[in-house]
Amino acid sequence: MRAHERFFREIDEKWRGPATDKIPLRVIGSAALMLQTDYARGTNDGDVLETASITGEIKKALLAVAGKGTKLHTRHGIYVDVVASGLPFLPHGPMWHALTELNGTLRVFEVEVLDVVDVVVSKLKRFHADDQSDVKAMVDRDLVPHAVLVERFRSAADVFSGDARAEDLPRYVRNLHRVERDLYGVAESEVELPAWVSDE
Repeated sequence: MRAHERFFREIDEKWRGPATDKIPLRVIGSAALMLQTDYARGTNDGDVLETASITGEIKKALLAVAGKGTKLHTRHGIYVDVVASGLPFLPHGPMWHALTELNGTLRVFEVEVLDVVDVVVSKLKRFHADDQSDVKAMVDRDLVPHAVLVERFRSAADVFSGDARAEDLPRYVRNLHRVERDLYGVAESEVELPAWVSDE
């Protein structure tokens, strides 16, 4: 059993918060990759995207049982962080996959993971060393078709292009181009940005 599966099972077992219907947990970042592939690396977070289902009460209870500094964090070396929905660099209509086998063992939660390609797109925002390792691992496993990556990246850029977040888009495009050159060995794709955004 994967480390993150054990972690989410124990959250389910220890849960003392509200639970009328099953609570959907949408997992993003490297945790999403490790829950749906054979990839593994040291990480201490299990980022959950904030949704309408994660009410203030549920968020408080979730962080109390599995947040940073809790007993579960100490035991598993992983903690839950709830990420505001507007922060991740995600395409229109992010793709989610239910973890059917894991969910069959849970009484409170329904865990969904962000699609591998969409996780890779999201990692082009920050693109620190761990993000670069994650992206390379997914490309090396042939889980990120180049054409699909570019299509989903353009969609995410479109989401960010309508407000102040657009100012950072040139950096994300440079990260995409680096991946195209270094990992795919292909020419850089054109990504249309708002006219007012500086490329410097």
